[in-house]
Order: sequence, then C-alpha cells, then structure tokens
Amino acid sequence: MTAGPPDPRLILPTEILRPTWGARLRRYFLTGLVIAAPLAITASVTWWFINFIDGLVKPLIPNSYLPDSYLPYPIPGFGLVIALVGLTLLGFLTANLVGRSLLNAGEAILDRMPVVRSLYKGVKQVFETIFSQSGTSFRTVGMVQFPQPGMWSIVFIAQEAAPEIAGRLPDGDEQIGVFLPCTPNPTTGFFFYLPRREVVELSISVEDGAKLIMSAGLIQPGEQNGKPKIDGKPAA
Repeated sequence: MTAGPPDPRLILPTEILRPTWGARLRRYFLTGLVIAAPLAITASVTWWFINFIDGLVKPLIPNSYLPDSYLPYPIPGFGLVIALVGLTLLGFLTANLVGRSLLNAGEAILDRMPVVRSLYKGVKQVFETIFSQSGTSFRTVGMVQFPQPGMWSIVFIAQEAAPEIAGRLPDGDEQIGVFLPCTPNPTTGFFFYLPRREVVELSISVEDGAKLIMSAGLIQPGEQNGKPKIDGKPAA
C-alpha cells in the first residue's frame, strides 16, 4: 500500500520554521556575551591584582632601580615579579640552617609583643593550614541538613573538633567542623560543629563544590561549560 501525498494542512510554511532576524541577533548577542563576559571579568580581576601588588612593592624599591624612571611609560607587573622573586628567595633562605635560625630569632622577638604575638601566630597558623600539602581541611565536600531537616546544603568539611571543644559538646559522638558557604560568594558563610554521622560526604572536588555554590546549582559536578562530561570529555 503506497502512501498518499501529505496533507497540505499539516505542512508548515518555510517562513515559520526559519528563525527570524530578531531571533538570530538575540542568539548572536547572547553567544558573544557568554564569551566576552568571563574574559572581561578575568582580565579586570587580574589587572586589579597586578596594580595592587605593584602599589605595595614599588614604593619599597629605589627609583633608580625602577624601569619607570627610564621609560616614558610605566611597566605593569614589575612589582609582582619582584614580589615573586623575593618570596622565592625568602623561602630558599629559610630552608637552610642559617635562615631558620634568623627566623626563630625574629619569632622570639615577636613572641614578646602582647598584641603582635597573637596576631602573627593566628595568621601564620591559618596560612600553614591552607597551603599545607598534608593537611585535610577543606579538601572534602559534604552535605548537611540545613536550615531545617529535609533541606540539604553543601558544606566544606574541616578537621575534627579539638578535645577541649568536643568535651564541652553535649553529644557524645565524634564531632567535626564544617564550613557552610553562601551563594554566590563562597568566601562568606557559617562555621559550626555537628556529629560526623549527620554529614554526608561527596566524592567531588572542592573546586566542583565551589562552582556548584557560585552558580546556584546551574553548574553541576562533572559538567564543563554547562555540559556534562562523557568519558572524561565534555559532551558535544
């Protein structure tokens, strides 16, 4: 049995199927915005950071050593390069016995200053914890029921509660500290202790957890540029 000709009433005109110029222009504009906005924001933040470091380092360098004194235009990033080289040399010097002895002597002097001592030790401990390769803080992502039972929030799992803190908590279970970041700025949030059994650990990286929070759930773990990954590669 051969099929007859299609019903003309079911055939849509080509003008309806073809996108209009307004729809095309809107699509082109959104595509350009998606490409240009991240580049512009990244460039702006990078430029601000370079100028900020230059403003801190350049005043400490004599004018005779600054290339700006010999050129008709300033060179951005010179202070940043000097800061990177200086920090690397400082780490190299403190790695040997002489540098370590000088560092211990300087810390002994700071230890005798009441206010400066507490500030220096607190800031140093924070930086040692953040940049330590063997530390476990903020290297695991989990979920807790917050702000009420049945509602789950993403948290960054820190270390276990210290004995003097765990001994004061009413629950006898193992207590663990978690950081609950806010959307869309994960650098602000709440830190609290709760039993480990109430924390559901996730097998995702801290970077994926931060993307999930900053995008308000639009970028899910395992996605790249808003597309899921298939066998380690982004889907077409």
